[in-house]
Amino acid sequence: MKPLRRFLIVLCTYNERENLTSLVSEIRRFAPSVHILVIDDNSPDGTGELAEEIARKTPGIFVIHRAAKLGLGTGIIRGLEFARERGYDFALTMDADFSHHPKYLPAFLKLAPQYDVVIGSRYISGGGSLNWPLWRRLISRTVNFFCRIVLQMRVHDASGGFRCYRLAGLTRINLDRVFSKGYTFQEEMLLWLHRSGLKFAEVPIVFENRARGKSKADLPEIIKGAFHLLRLGLGR
Repeated sequence: MKPLRRFLIVLCTYNERENLTSLVSEIRRFAPSVHILVIDDNSPDGTGELAEEIARKTPGIFVIHRAAKLGLGTGIIRGLEFARERGYDFALTMDADFSHHPKYLPAFLKLAPQYDVVIGSRYISGGGSLNWPLWRRLISRTVNFFCRIVLQMRVHDASGGFRCYRLAGLTRINLDRVFSKGYTFQEEMLLWLHRSGLKFAEVPIVFENRARGKSKADLPEIIKGAFHLLRLGLGR
């Protein structure tokens, strides 16, 4: 009998206590067979402790505690490493604030066996964003224009973090060479995968600006991200 393709959802958290319980519940409602890994960066609001409490009561949920706020990129890489170590077939990353709604998970799970990377896209038919400030929309559009024209990535949404990776495909790249630690990790990761000749698919999602908690995309992070994108363009 062919083994089941096992999915691990990776949630990188920092001060997401208000969202975590309901998010885990919704993930289980739309994708009851998946496992969940919470990687918490020592959240002052007790997100890590809440994650441990949920894991004690719910099978298939794991928690990794990190000593400090070490960046989204390093958190995702740690999650991918965990997934490979535990023998999962696919790792799916999503935001922990309901910006990426679990209702889209069935579409990811359906397409994943046919592709190496499945991207939740705001910029294809059926996709979009809700309650997002104009400046965030402009930055997102500019970043994706840069990725298409300068980095020549043939995807519509290179900056979104709602993705499913086939772990066998990740063996084609060296994760240690990824230098972006923050939000630009998404573009850089996709760039190396794109250059490796992997198969991509995009599914439409509507990105919803968080209703609870505070966004981590502040001005210093945006400036740092712009620098990293320019570095990628010059490197090409």
